[in-house]
Amino acid sequence: MHVTLVHVHVLPEHVADFIAATRPNHAGAVAEPGCLRFDVLQAPGDPTRFVLYEAYLDADAAAAHKETAHYQAWKSTVASWMAEPRRGEPFTGLLPVYP
Repeated sequence: MHVTLVHVHVLPEHVADFIAATRPNHAGAVAEPGCLRFDVLQAPGDPTRFVLYEAYLDADAAAAHKETAHYQAWKSTVASWMAEPRRGEPFTGLLPVYP
């Protein structure tokens, strides 16, 4: 399993915009054949900080996500709302085990 934790810090005036723009990316991602999980998390103590938990069957499925129209639209829409660049932190998912 290929997992990426994407750390996102949004400008305070764009928090609601970011959440709204992330909804269609989330909906598209969870419909992708290789997507196992795509969670959008918001820090309780700082509403400008988010983590996207993206779990794909393998690295190819994760790479395919970045080629989708919903990801490309999300990326271009939210780019100017970032307080700092997004940071992806890769992991190898051990459990649960997927075939």
